[in-house]
Amino acid sequence: MIRTTTLMTIVSAGLLAGCNGTSGDDAASTVAAERIFTGGTIHTGLGDTVEAVAVRDGRIVYAGDGAGLAGFEGSDTQTVDLDGATMFPGFTDSHAHLIGIGQRERTLNLEETASIADLQARVLAYAETNSEGVVFGRGWIETHWPEARFPSAADLDAVVSDRPVILIRADGHALVANSAAIEAAGVTDATPDPEGGAILRDEDGRATGMIIDTAMAPFRALLGEPSEAERVEIYAAAARVMASYGWTGVHDMSVPYGDVTILERLADEGRLPLRVHVSANPGDYEDVAANAPRRHESGRVTARAVKLYADGALGSRGAALINPYSDDPANRGLMLMQADAAGAMMDDALRDGVQLAIHAIGDLGNRSVLDWVEAAYARVPVEERAIAQPRWRIEHTQVVSPTDLPRIAELGLIASMQPSHAIGDLHFAPARLGLQRLSGAYAWQDIMDSGAVIAGGSDAPVERGEARIEFYAATVRRDLDGFADPQTWHLEQALSREDALRLFTVNAAHAAFREDELGVIAPGMLADFSVFDMDLMTADDLDLRHARPVMTVIGGEIVWQAE
Repeated sequence: MIRTTTLMTIVSAGLLAGCNGTSGDDAASTVAAERIFTGGTIHTGLGDTVEAVAVRDGRIVYAGDGAGLAGFEGSDTQTVDLDGATMFPGFTDSHAHLIGIGQRERTLNLEETASIADLQARVLAYAETNSEGVVFGRGWIETHWPEARFPSAADLDAVVSDRPVILIRADGHALVANSAAIEAAGVTDATPDPEGGAILRDEDGRATGMIIDTAMAPFRALLGEPSEAERVEIYAAAARVMASYGWTGVHDMSVPYGDVTILERLADEGRLPLRVHVSANPGDYEDVAANAPRRHESGRVTARAVKLYADGALGSRGAALINPYSDDPANRGLMLMQADAAGAMMDDALRDGVQLAIHAIGDLGNRSVLDWVEAAYARVPVEERAIAQPRWRIEHTQVVSPTDLPRIAELGLIASMQPSHAIGDLHFAPARLGLQRLSGAYAWQDIMDSGAVIAGGSDAPVERGEARIEFYAATVRRDLDGFADPQTWHLEQALSREDALRLFTVNAAHAAFREDELGVIAPGMLADFSVFDMDLMTADDLDLRHARPVMTVIGGEIVWQAE
């Protein structure tokens, strides 16, 4: 158990100021650290370990050996005994969806659904205890089901037929609906596929109930939007969950810009145990541009980015591929954005200082983004830009043609990648892509070797969202049972422990323009720490699966602690 006690010495303001990089000669009063962390292994993120860290006013004032603590102990100083646990710079999830995480906690959670029969049983049980309104759930993924197919409207009708049922796939790019929902959404067998979407049909042309990407819009409309009061509680629940998973920060994707005010309100109320870097929806571009960079006085909420979508997702065969899917030769996926629209927004963003985070999963989706960015850079030279190096990001960067891979670094783009996708997708990606394309899939080491910055995230609620799973996936590249086929799954793309740590600390800070105050444990930096029950840098590969967070600290404040 991690313990806290009080220490009994006074430190001069000169010593404290000196540790912040300024001279102590001008100090006018005596001060002491508010909190000291010691009693465990402390990785600074700078390649070394220290015995103790002292914190005052939310920032680190000392990081070093135990002997150096004497000058920072005061009568009101609290010491936190790590009791053998291991502390790191605060882990940041560089790609997640807080609203989805919160909804997962408050609606029908379909994670770990084992089959269509299991899906049916869960839907029926939920419907019996929630007797009104649409039955809404999220989190199913069919790639490991014994039925080896997508679920259908008929599957859902068999258990609930008297009201709409809408179940969103884990990736958020597909859903299955029952017949009542299809009718309520105004979709018929004759409804044409919208641009960037698909209504899957059987051999006779009848809608099966599977709806892909932009075709999901009328079904989302049926669900409606949570009220503001509900959104407050959804975000609060999501923040609590992510802090308990070991994260001190989240880059929150696809956020309605109005929700920034909700996040700021939670920060004011002391109910936001995370630092949140917001990427808003494209329709909110003007608001983002008018206020960027928007930063709440607490330092816990920033908003300066817009999230775009180039293509769909691999699991639902919506990721755009240069050549057809190996397991669906008539399908090359879906482009959700075209060059003209992308170019116009990119030109504006360069001049307005807006960061762009662009979803691209398939090799065609990634190539298109690289082409669009290269063209925008040519149209808007550095001297016309609000920020010379805008730190635009490709979200997922999942399947990249080897010939395109060096362009990520050449264009100064950040590869925002989610390691857990590789350990989940390894069960179906070989069939989707074929063995040849796997050489450019989830290619973390090659991308890093090219000189590009990789920011690591989870894409929760698409994935579970736990920090320890992402670290394990990045360094071991095997599923949670320890399986991967070494002949096909390119285990050479796994990262070293040191490089993996950078994904979630200093690289994540860089991706949010905050590397001057986040990402390492050193004097002057913000005191954000993630504490685990084992040393992630030295534990055996498979033991990493069992690591657990025990404490999350933001600005020196313990915002979550394991019982």
